[in-house]
Amino acid sequence: MNFVKTFRTLLENASPSGFEAHGAKAIADLAAPYCDKVKIDALGNVICRKKGSGKRIMVAAHMDVIGFMVNRFEKDGFLQVTNIGGHRASRLSGKKVRFLNGVQGVLFERSDAELKTKTGDKAAMTDLFLDIGAASEEEARKMVRVGDVAVFDYEAKEIGDGLLMSPYCDNLASCAAMLCAMSQVKKTENDLYFVFTVQEEQGLKGSKTSAHAIEPDLGIAIDLTHAGDCPGAADGEVKLGKGPAIKVKDASLICTPEAVEHLRRSAEENGISYQDEVLLRGGTDTASILVSRDGVPSGCVSIPGRYIHSTAETISVKDGEQAAVLLARACEREL
Repeated sequence: MNFVKTFRTLLENASPSGFEAHGAKAIADLAAPYCDKVKIDALGNVICRKKGSGKRIMVAAHMDVIGFMVNRFEKDGFLQVTNIGGHRASRLSGKKVRFLNGVQGVLFERSDAELKTKTGDKAAMTDLFLDIGAASEEEARKMVRVGDVAVFDYEAKEIGDGLLMSPYCDNLASCAAMLCAMSQVKKTENDLYFVFTVQEEQGLKGSKTSAHAIEPDLGIAIDLTHAGDCPGAADGEVKLGKGPAIKVKDASLICTPEAVEHLRRSAEENGISYQDEVLLRGGTDTASILVSRDGVPSGCVSIPGRYIHSTAETISVKDGEQAAVLLARACEREL
């Protein structure tokens, strides 16, 4: 399975938190040849099982992305939208979006929003409006309705020396890596559950319910992490192109030492270059898996990324590919 090709397929089906069904169907179709059973549970998580007689390992990648939801119609056909997941409103003016029904539009700042920026006030979603090309409120209401959702409307671009620039590397790059890992797993006694989770961007919802149901002996999440290799970055030593990172700590948890050691040994025993990660902000599905039921030893594989939660998130293709290899070897390794 090709990492970049798989990512592009997932990007075409990008689905925001709470509305993952379209993306889930695409993932289930891609995963089916590489597992014994694919199930979409009541919340919408895609659970792919490779049956084994040994200990249970749960690997989780959230498939939801950040986006926007219509909350109000304005006169002359413009819309007010609210955020789904974390956005910095000051970066959104001029950004193209696409609704799940195909309607396209552009976000732009109101006249007073520019003044707020100049005076140093923090911009808010209410400082923006969405133009979908409607000539009137009546026409706009025929195109979309309150509660309809949209995503960024940009293609993935391969740039520079092996870099991939695209919206939604967070976390579709991790989903692509996990699908690649599923295709690479060799024979193992471990009972493997690859879970593509919902609503991570809204509070780790999908990983909570799926970990409760699976009761894993080891939990591993895969997600993006902030690279510290560009101007102004203050996020530690992780760099693009130096391999996937193995998380030790972020703002939401300290990974259990046995899980960190399992991942490190999986890398070292197979000649996989990796980086150690201590992240000063953010969190992943690892945090909810860790505290499921009586507690689960949990760790995280991270793909370094620049400009996370923007339309130009940037990763190293090699890091994504090696993250897949690391996941596969970690799934094969005896607990």
